[in-house]
Amino acid sequence: MSSYLHSRKTLGINGFGRIGKLTLWNHLNAGHFDYFVVNTGRKVGKNLEDIIDYLVKDSTYGYLDRFLYGYSGKTSAIEITDRDKGIFTINDVPIKILTTERNPRDINWAKEGIQLVIECSGSLVDPAAPADQPKGSVRGHLEAGAEKVIISAPFKVADGAQKLPPDSCMFVYGINHDKYDPSTHHILSAASCTTTGLSHMIKPLLETRETSTIITASMSTVHAATNNQNILDAVPKSGASDLRKNRSVFNNIILTTTGAADALEEIMPEIRDIGFMADSVRIPTSTSSLIMLNVTFKTVLNEAGEPELNRDLINDIYKKAAGGAQKGIVIFSEKQNVSTDLAGFPAAIVIEGVETHTRTGFIKLNTATLQEIGFETAADINIPVTHAKIFGWYDNELGSYVNLLGKLAVYVDKNMP
Repeated sequence: MSSYLHSRKTLGINGFGRIGKLTLWNHLNAGHFDYFVVNTGRKVGKNLEDIIDYLVKDSTYGYLDRFLYGYSGKTSAIEITDRDKGIFTINDVPIKILTTERNPRDINWAKEGIQLVIECSGSLVDPAAPADQPKGSVRGHLEAGAEKVIISAPFKVADGAQKLPPDSCMFVYGINHDKYDPSTHHILSAASCTTTGLSHMIKPLLETRETSTIITASMSTVHAATNNQNILDAVPKSGASDLRKNRSVFNNIILTTTGAADALEEIMPEIRDIGFMADSVRIPTSTSSLIMLNVTFKTVLNEAGEPELNRDLINDIYKKAAGGAQKGIVIFSEKQNVSTDLAGFPAAIVIEGVETHTRTGFIKLNTATLQEIGFETAADINIPVTHAKIFGWYDNELGSYVNLLGKLAVYVDKNMP
């Protein structure tokens, strides 16, 4: 590796779809990395200008310059410096485009001076798959010279009987990223956009005495469309079990599943003791999604006989989180937001405080029932429980997910062995 590359903070990106492209946007703005190598895995357009055109424009977020500079009118300096090698610069930051190798083990990250790769293809999510898989494996990045790989999706081990390899772990920045061990962890998953937002909604509840005892919980995400949906109705693939995924994203509200609850257990093991359900409702918008979190808590009554846990307490918990440990990651809002207000908004979750609701009821156990289970008492027992409904916005692309994926990448890079 040349001394030139040794002196630079380099980042590899494999896959240049929605998350790959926006990851580059994020890091061009953050400024930690100053040399990028992007592998598209195939020829793109007719020339390098076509790749640049794709990079600097976005139908959801507008122009790259608008992301970097707002409406100031300032523009980026873009120059093709080596057409044959696929290198151009944006504001003097070199970006090299690789277009020939689809299999990670053939990319030769070592030659490019890349230690850290963000895997954004969306298809390489099994850390247990060997590097010599014919269609490629995330482990191939390590064989090609990278030291660390972050997958922009949750792990999915194809062999259900196989455990997660010891060098692989799932992290969400601000939740468990401090458990990253550079000497052990080489393949990381940054979970999903919904898990990122959900975990930051759950964290302050678990860390507060009054809300730490969760009896059960569920969530629904009203989720913007993604590229794995069909523009128009399509015939199901062989063995498909969810026929709704083949229906037109333009024309339908589509009820489907989400792996957010399973991923949440990986990054917050304490959730395993709570009955947690999750589902997703896909809607025809381009970005910004909404988590509707329903939580039932064990609660107590104060001296006046009123529930200790109420709407004001829950909102206060999020206000404190937004000004404390989760500052800049959790935002508490008392505005009446709509989804477009959150497009590009840089936070894991924005709590819609005006819509927080609670209701306290009682589980009534009479003396006969109590005696049947071995409790001798002369009086009925009323156990107070409080149910809460909490709403949280998150930009499932740039603002929430890519933003925290970027913070995780910088953290890993700063802790390179």
